[in-house]
Amino acid sequence: MSTTSENAGSGAGAPSLDDVLVGEAVLGVYRQMFAALARDSGAVVDDPELVDVAETLLAAFADAGEEGLSREQMRYVCRRYPTEVFENRLRVLKGLGAVREVFPKPNQLRYRASFTSVVGLMFVRRMMLDGGQSEMHRLLALEQLNVADPRMTARQARAGAEGLARAFRLWSVELLTLTNGTIEELREQAPKLWGTEEILQRAERLHGAILRRWPELDRACTDLRAAIYAYGDASRRAAARLSESAGTTRNLTLLPPETWRTFARTASREELAGILDGFVFDAAAPWHEPAAVVTAVEDGPRTTPPRPAPPRPSLPDPGLSDDTGGDATAVERLRGVAEQVLRGRDSVAVEDVLGQDWGAARRLLADLSSVHLHPELPYRLVWSDGLDARPDGAPTWVTPGVFERTAP
Repeated sequence: MSTTSENAGSGAGAPSLDDVLVGEAVLGVYRQMFAALARDSGAVVDDPELVDVAETLLAAFADAGEEGLSREQMRYVCRRYPTEVFENRLRVLKGLGAVREVFPKPNQLRYRASFTSVVGLMFVRRMMLDGGQSEMHRLLALEQLNVADPRMTARQARAGAEGLARAFRLWSVELLTLTNGTIEELREQAPKLWGTEEILQRAERLHGAILRRWPELDRACTDLRAAIYAYGDASRRAAARLSESAGTTRNLTLLPPETWRTFARTASREELAGILDGFVFDAAAPWHEPAAVVTAVEDGPRTTPPRPAPPRPSLPDPGLSDDTGGDATAVERLRGVAEQVLRGRDSVAVEDVLGQDWGAARRLLADLSSVHLHPELPYRLVWSDGLDARPDGAPTWVTPGVFERTAP
């Protein structure tokens, strides 16, 4: 009795002939769809040229019509590819069912291509353009039509809702990974963020239609809605980081700051010295009135709210002091610096007076700029348009300039 029960139990769990046939049919479709992307029967191609061979063959079969192509004709169509590449492609396409004999008989010389393989290659090409965005739109539109079909059953609706929930979960996980990764990878996958709001609206409408028609599918619809919200949050976070990296220009073609920092850390001295070759820097700004500077600062945008002014004393304000000796002292100091640099000459090259100590050279250059900008002093700085890079010198970047005396 126990033996009979065990046999019956094992027979109930074993797949039937129909199950095996259905599985083989599914695998056959998969093989034909991705035959163009297969290097052999169990691996994906790693050379784009192999995909080009398959696409060239499928296009030739489409033009040939019902008669198909012979082996010689296929080789002529792919004549720009090496013989071994063509033979490998043809063997893989025949083995996976993408290319078959016109009639299953011995010594068959003419072949035809599978419609499924062409559609599969078109699907892959669309996936390359936007990373699956268009396919998700098509899938949502198709599911919406299926829900409106009176012949659709609750079992089919549950399967569709579960499949969409799975797709949205995987999509949100991928977007979160991109958000937390490098900005370069996020910019490469930016097409996956286009049309997010439209996808969310379609998905929510589909969720509502399924729940209204089949209230018993509330658990599946809950999972679908949670997956939709997770995708929406992930896409908004990714879009926010993408916009932040683009800056105020919103130009995604500009290199992000991370790339510049990486270049600065890894580049050699020669590469750093040559990065600004050909750049022209503006000369020093002209003298501005203090009142104009104060007005520009007050009218400029503020990143932080202004602090309130302290309370004023009740005593009357005596106004500005009449003692302006500090300004005269500063002017005389600048005049002394200018005369010390010129040493009785009318002009001198700036790079000749800076020296090797960058700290002292920086202070001297600041004093010379102040002398140039002061309207009461008869001196000026004249800069050229060039820029010399000297990796072994100090300073490294030198713009030829002249400090000269003007007519008093």
